[in-house]
Amino acid sequence: MASSHGSSPVPRGGRGGVCLKERDAPPARCRSARSLPDVCPKEPTGGGRGLCDGPSVVAEHDRWTVYSSKVNLPAALNDPRLAKRESDFFTKTWGLDFAETEVMPSFYLPNVTREHFAPYLQETAQKERIHERCKTICPNKDDVDAASSVDASHEKSRAELEQVPKIFMRPEFALEDSATFNSVLPWSHFNSAAGKSSRDVASSKLLQEKLSHYLDVVEVSIARQISLRSEAFFHAMSSQHELQDRLQETQRAVAVLRGRTAAIDRIMCRGPLQALRTALTRNNCARLHNKLKLMAAVHQTQPTVQLLLSTSEFVGALELISTTKEVLQQELQGIHSFRHLGSQLCELEKLIDKMMVEDFSMYARSDLNRSLRDEPLVLEKERLESLVFGLLRQRKLDFLDIYGDEMILAAKAIVSQCVAENVLNIEDIDTEVITKLADQMRLMTFPQLFELLKNIFESFLLFLQRIKATLSVIKGVLLEVLASNQRLRLLEAGAGSGAPDQEAPRGPSLPQGEAELAYLTHEGLFISDALNDARQQAAREPSPPGGREEAGGDPAGAASVGRETSYMSGDAAMPTDLELNRVINNLQELLHTASDVSHDRCVKVLTARAKDGSLERLSSAEFVCLSRAVEAFVGDTEELCSRRSVSLRGALQSQANRFVHRFHDERKTKLSLLMDNERWKQAEVPAEFQDLVDSIAEGRMELPERKVPGPEDRKPADFLLVNGQKYAVVGTVLLLIRIFLEYCQCVNDIPSIATDMLTRLSDLLKHFNSRSCQLVLGAGALQVVGLKTITTKNLALASRCLQLVVHYIPVIRGHFETKLQPKQYSVLRHFDHITKDYNDHVAEISAKLVAIMDGLFEKVLSKYEVKAPMPSACFRNVCKQMAKMHEAISELLPEEQTQMLFLRINGSFKTHLKRQLARLGVVNDGGPQHGLVGVDVAFYTENVQALKSLDRLDLNMAEIWEQKR
Repeated sequence: MASSHGSSPVPRGGRGGVCLKERDAPPARCRSARSLPDVCPKEPTGGGRGLCDGPSVVAEHDRWTVYSSKVNLPAALNDPRLAKRESDFFTKTWGLDFAETEVMPSFYLPNVTREHFAPYLQETAQKERIHERCKTICPNKDDVDAASSVDASHEKSRAELEQVPKIFMRPEFALEDSATFNSVLPWSHFNSAAGKSSRDVASSKLLQEKLSHYLDVVEVSIARQISLRSEAFFHAMSSQHELQDRLQETQRAVAVLRGRTAAIDRIMCRGPLQALRTALTRNNCARLHNKLKLMAAVHQTQPTVQLLLSTSEFVGALELISTTKEVLQQELQGIHSFRHLGSQLCELEKLIDKMMVEDFSMYARSDLNRSLRDEPLVLEKERLESLVFGLLRQRKLDFLDIYGDEMILAAKAIVSQCVAENVLNIEDIDTEVITKLADQMRLMTFPQLFELLKNIFESFLLFLQRIKATLSVIKGVLLEVLASNQRLRLLEAGAGSGAPDQEAPRGPSLPQGEAELAYLTHEGLFISDALNDARQQAAREPSPPGGREEAGGDPAGAASVGRETSYMSGDAAMPTDLELNRVINNLQELLHTASDVSHDRCVKVLTARAKDGSLERLSSAEFVCLSRAVEAFVGDTEELCSRRSVSLRGALQSQANRFVHRFHDERKTKLSLLMDNERWKQAEVPAEFQDLVDSIAEGRMELPERKVPGPEDRKPADFLLVNGQKYAVVGTVLLLIRIFLEYCQCVNDIPSIATDMLTRLSDLLKHFNSRSCQLVLGAGALQVVGLKTITTKNLALASRCLQLVVHYIPVIRGHFETKLQPKQYSVLRHFDHITKDYNDHVAEISAKLVAIMDGLFEKVLSKYEVKAPMPSACFRNVCKQMAKMHEAISELLPEEQTQMLFLRINGSFKTHLKRQLARLGVVNDGGPQHGLVGVDVAFYTENVQALKSLDRLDLNMAEIWEQKR
């Protein structure tokens, strides 16, 4: 690369006349005016030479300096030897083998960043700005001299060229143009009428000298430019001659090569290529012939399909259509005459789908609606198998839904037929007047109804046996298809692993197109020449003799494969094993559905009879007979269908549940009436209720026998004693205890209804909880019973009643647990939810009591001021309200609950007092205000601890002051 004045050492004067090498010149000293020689060629500039000296091609140039350096920039940037331009300098200096590598930084040198120079740059920034300003104002002397010499030379050359008229410099200058010629040579001055004079001769000479001068100026400029670029010009000329010589050599070599290539083509290639073309033409003709024969075979598809459909051979027709469509897509694609055949085959396939579905629906209808006693179990087994194969072939896997719909309709018809047959034998029922089956059944006596039910049960057993036999045939078809798929996979695995030809099927020995063609012939209806050609070609290939005889012995046998083989041939469109297994599972589900439908129809018969309540009026013997008949039918259907249907058993169970429902409704209504009339005042506890509670404590969960009142009866007590603990209760809770004991006694009498009774009892307990919440916390008692307000005493009494119910919930749970089966224990979780709801309700009542006092504190303490007299009226009012609260609840709640409640109330009082003191700016600094507040706090503490059972209560009044940080 060229060197520049910025990188070369330039001598400069130093101290004492010593020339120093400027190594660390600052960037501001760079001479931007002379950076042009670094990037582009520039002719040498002479010191005192001008245009007047004239060009000299052979004269020596001035002394070479660093400013005379040149570089060919396009050649440097477009070096064809290198892929990367950034490595041109190194490869040019050290050769093509030079490879630029990354130099690892030295571990001994620190990592110097710009931040290290930041202090220095800050110190010299002002000086640098001053220097730059001075440099702009006063440029360098050397730069000024060099620029002035170059400018003088250019100005002198430009001035000389400007002497030449501009017309000579124009691109369109041509003397052939008369206007241009006249402007250059004004002959009008010389063609005067008087002839040539001495003045004209002088003008002519002057014009000639002027033109000569112009020519000299231009020649001098051209000569100067040629002298400056003579070296490049001669180099280009020599390169052009060398290039022409090489082109001539290349032309001669190409001519020789072409001649040799033509000789090789004539002697060695034309003959063999002609043989290859002939063989290719023969193969193309043979393939065309085979295609034509294949087209003739495909042309016969539609007549064959119609013939197969006339005999209900759906599987064969579908296989023929599938194979033809495959041949059209692979072998005959693009044939114009068959452009509509594919769509016609698709429409034909859709038509076959509809025909198969309709035919299967007709088969199911005729099979399920025929007589149940005289005919065989399965109707037309071969027809059913053919239909199932065809539906599977078309992936119509929902055909069981059709059978299920027909099965439901047939079940309805069985009931109607049985009712009609029984009614005909009853003279008391006029079928012309009473047309509805339900009305006719309600007019039957129990023996007549029982006979009807036995006939229905027997008919449904035969009906289920027939359905099971039909579904077994369908299952056999599905299992056969699964086995076929498995064998086909084994054959394909054997063929893929290199099994011998003897173990492979006949089809793979034929080419793909001819093997597919074999399926186009169905049961020998037509045999095309294409199939014969396929056999001949297969015979020429190496295959076992037995296989060839089988392929060519009987054409009809080769085409008319069995149903299983036909199914295997179209396995690409067939259901997968997973889908087939799903259909098999659906078969079992359909049998279960049939059992459920049969039970449901029987349930409808019982329900229709029970609408007027006649079943509830049956005697115990009649109910036992009915129950045994139902249990026998249910057992037979479970054994037949392997399905435990509960609908019919549930119908009988519903009769027992009706009793439970009536029992529950009566007691829930009674409880609601009691709660709506409850005034939420403490009630006296009669002795019989205390005895009832004592019997529960002894483990007897039943109602005691009523005692005859005598003169020695005890008086009612104020509290209910439960395990030594007093409970203040309302009258409704006493009756609630008696009600849930009635539920427990009912479970003892009828254990089968334990689950239902538990659910109803849970509902009763939830109803008591929710209704008490509405009446007390929700203040509903104000409108229902006309209370003026809900007092704290009402709230405390409600809380205590809820706690009593919570005490008995585990007892009730344990009793029901003994009556339930282990698998029914999950219903006991209702008691856990109820316990949680009751406890939440009790907590809400406690929060309500605290909230009442909290609102009072906020109202009273917001007016509190720290000033005499002490104790203040505000604290006197607070202590008075605290005494009232204690008086209202102390007799109702136990001591522990009273203490916990007053601790929460005291916490609320401290919070509001602390907030008010912070608002007033009173701090515990021992000042007068602090002393006054201390007197009030001491008064409050003394009054609270003077209340009953609160003497040992730790009020911790120090928390009212802000903690010092």
